[in-house]
Amino acid sequence: MTIRVLLADDHRMLREGLRRSLEERGFEIAAEAADGDEAVTLAAQHTPDVVLMDVSMPVLDGVEATRRVREATPEVRVVMLTMHVDPDVVARAIRAGASGYLVKDCSIDEVAEALTLACDGQTVISPHLAASMLDEVRRLDGDPHEEVITKREEEVLQLIADGHSTPEVAEKLYISQKTVKNHLASIYHKLDARDRTQAVVRAVRLGIIHLD
Repeated sequence: MTIRVLLADDHRMLREGLRRSLEERGFEIAAEAADGDEAVTLAAQHTPDVVLMDVSMPVLDGVEATRRVREATPEVRVVMLTMHVDPDVVARAIRAGASGYLVKDCSIDEVAEALTLACDGQTVISPHLAASMLDEVRRLDGDPHEEVITKREEEVLQLIADGHSTPEVAEKLYISQKTVKNHLASIYHKLDARDRTQAVVRAVRLGIIHLD
């Protein structure tokens, strides 16, 4: 199935480059937005599978635009694209419901992979952003010695935090993909998390796993 993408960036040349590169890789560009407010409007009109959202945009910044897109069209995934490794922005983006976090020096293949994984319900965090996320969650309160999830669930979540997909986790732990998903469902319940990103953040805060 062809993945439909909404490009949201105020730099026309970047949008044009992304359009060409993604179309060459089989993606369909549903629409293009030059600011955050337009991104929200076009997401509602075109209901793409995923929005590739710049963080710094006029009228409405990418994080607030992401929050509004997710509220209005929760089935639409959002992958953030940023020039800045700012822990506050990462934290805000997590709360807004973004499914991916990339810096603009990543390759187009990394962008394509992040969009694909986001549509599959998975999360991709750029290594550049992982370090800043760790700094942010370390400021949160929590008992680092509290045992909340099982050892196997800890192994699953650590691999997810390291950027592995569900099939990769299954292969590494010699278990089925269904078992991985069952472990994730249990983790979400125990950590009161709505998705993988939130589960990773809370597990890091509790000292259960770590971000390299």
